Amino acid sequence: MVLIPKNSLPPLYANEEKSAEETMVKVKLFNPVGAQTWYLTEYNPETRIAYGYCDLGMGCPELGYVSLDELESLRLPFGLSIERDLHWKPKPLSEVMK
Repeated sequence: MVLIPKNSLPPLYANEEKSAEETMVKVKLFNPVGAQTWYLTEYNPETRIAYGYCDLGMGCPELGYVSLDELESLRLPFGLSIERDLHWKPKPLSEVMK
């Protein structure tokens, strides 16, 4: 599965001057057998680095960078891997962070 469809996210730092209400989360990735979720707002296809709200299931989600190469290299139980939520509807970052 393609984790980040081509041209689905603006480039890194495109939302730097925007508020959380103005910044849209357009891609949601998740661990199908765990508590980890990544809500992505920006992406650099050359470096394969994304930025967004990362919840690793430890009670302290934060804004940060994530490597798509790392996420794609994860091998989960039952032969599963990190997936993109195909039913995700874009919403403001402020709503996701509630």
